[in-house]
Amino acid sequence: MKTVYACFCTDVIHEGHLNIVRQACKYGKLIVGALSDKALIRYNKFPTISEEDRIQLYKSVDGVSEVIVQDDMLYEDVITKLRPDYVIHGDNWKKGPEAAIRKNIIGLLSRYGGELVEVGYTYNEKVRKIDQRLRERTAMPEYRRRRFRQLIDITSVVKVMEAHSGLTGLIVEKTVVEDDGKLDQFDAMWVSSLCDSTDKGKPDIELVDMSSRLRTIDDIMEVTTKPIILDGDTGGLTEHFVYNVRTLERMGVSAVIIEDKTGLKKNSLFGNEVIQTQESIENFSAKITAGKKAQLTDDFMIIARIESLILDRGMDDALIRAFAFVEAGADGIMIHSRKETPEEILEFCDKFRKKDRKTPLVVVPTSFNSVTEEELAQHGVNIVIYANQLMRAAVPAMQATAEEILRCHRALEADSRLMPFKEIITMIDEL
Repeated sequence: MKTVYACFCTDVIHEGHLNIVRQACKYGKLIVGALSDKALIRYNKFPTISEEDRIQLYKSVDGVSEVIVQDDMLYEDVITKLRPDYVIHGDNWKKGPEAAIRKNIIGLLSRYGGELVEVGYTYNEKVRKIDQRLRERTAMPEYRRRRFRQLIDITSVVKVMEAHSGLTGLIVEKTVVEDDGKLDQFDAMWVSSLCDSTDKGKPDIELVDMSSRLRTIDDIMEVTTKPIILDGDTGGLTEHFVYNVRTLERMGVSAVIIEDKTGLKKNSLFGNEVIQTQESIENFSAKITAGKKAQLTDDFMIIARIESLILDRGMDDALIRAFAFVEAGADGIMIHSRKETPEEILEFCDKFRKKDRKTPLVVVPTSFNSVTEEELAQHGVNIVIYANQLMRAAVPAMQATAEEILRCHRALEADSRLMPFKEIITMIDEL
């Protein structure tokens, strides 16, 4: 009997999947691949049931002869091992980034005469509602909050992009590219005080209070599912920080990053051009410890941001602080630099990793932007935050459009570089 292979990555079997099974059984014995937790999480299909439960769910479907685990969105290992006569899939992947996976499969099958069978994708109200419920479940706080730790465990580098509104959150959520035959995307979102303040037309001096910042987070959470990391500035008074940790954890935020400075917030971009006071190791450690004691789950992370290199206090000061903050309970260390080359950041990472190989390291390559994620990973970096690029891309585009309309006294000349609004609103999911 000929063999047919299909890969499932769902927590619920609906009529679309059953149609795939029915069609597959016409061609031969059906083997179903259960996409592993690692592969699902990496490609933003976060499971709400365990890998073992998914395997048992697929086994229970009439017509499924065997279930195996598939460890990558690309089928290469599975097809090389099984050499199925047919691979079956819905026809919804002919366009968009997933077309790269389709192309890869066709190439693999052609090596030995295998065939790709594509079934019309099932679109109806019942299936749409099931898909919507699954998406809403993955956006629930208890699922969203834990994903950041999961990503750190399974990926060489967690890629984080800033978001400052529901729309920018959707851009981070839905932007997927094909890169060297594989799909790539951002893993999480960074909600920074700088971009949040700038979006509101206010200076970055903690003028936008936490209540307003929580509304921004809520706007983003309503329309996305990816983990959120909050820029918590200094964390404020310890008594306030403890309260905010509980609030963020309850909302489903995955992590807060607080910096070891005190007094009126001054943006790190200014370095020593303005007076900035670094908090004592003892006081900042106490704040971290208090925050860790306040949280109720093991999922939430408090990450300590060290400003020693920004303030020209030296490498030794940065390392002493890093080890002290880890000892106080910090779940990660963010090291920052204003240099245009990455040498001092890489030096810090190398020296930190000689003593601590486990604690996650975070960097923000804004000024030293020539370094690649792969290079950073080689020096022990776990998390890379692109902290303000979407905001910086939007402002010059809006300014140029406004200027052109003023010059031409009409909108025609500007229209060629504007995205049609119909394309913009297709990003927004309807209930």
